[in-house]
Amino acid sequence: MPLGDSAAYIEFSTTLDLEVNSVVQRLALLILKQKVPWIRDVVPALGGVALHFDPDHEGFPAEPLEAALEIVNGSLKESLEMKDDAGREVELPVCYEPEFALDLKEVAKKAQLEPEEVCQLHEAGEYRVLMMGFAPGHAYMGGLHAKLAVPRRASPRAVVPAGSVAIANEQTVVYPYAISGGWNVIGRTPRVLFDAKRSRPSLLWPGDRVRFRAIGREEFLELEKQK
Repeated sequence: MPLGDSAAYIEFSTTLDLEVNSVVQRLALLILKQKVPWIRDVVPALGGVALHFDPDHEGFPAEPLEAALEIVNGSLKESLEMKDDAGREVELPVCYEPEFALDLKEVAKKAQLEPEEVCQLHEAGEYRVLMMGFAPGHAYMGGLHAKLAVPRRASPRAVVPAGSVAIANEQTVVYPYAISGGWNVIGRTPRVLFDAKRSRPSLLWPGDRVRFRAIGREEFLELEKQK
């Protein structure tokens, strides 16, 4: 399907399927490596892949959607046979203290758990970055414990503090900077998730393996000073 007049999205699943997501990530990498001159970027999503075009390139095809589909079909078999990339391992310190965990009590009530249990289950999880989206550096991560799969907030916040660690449904996220959002905030990390001045602006990337490490308020403030 077209995404405006300079991109196409090829969808494989309308629901979150971790196996499909793994294939999508491998597929995107294969297409990127081909360096098709009229394709500017290849972006994996939860259940599909987007190909962004350069309409001004001399090699831009007359039927870009059909050409994009041909490229995807040509790489699909190889991506299915490839082994899943283990990805980088990234540890994120997170403080679950009340001043940072804006929705912890509400999440605990919905999940029928004690607040401490919510924090323990979240910290114990092994997460994988499924896609980047919504905002630069904003990683959607799968692997959330089923007991923590609560719905989003009924009323989104106009501003969610940078570094806020939040959960909703079957995923967890970290807000890369102060932006609006409706996920349930249960903690905050002092790490900088996105910095345009870095050689690699986004700390996280699709396929990365993420673990959270609980820290106290004192360590949080100390790490924040080191930014």
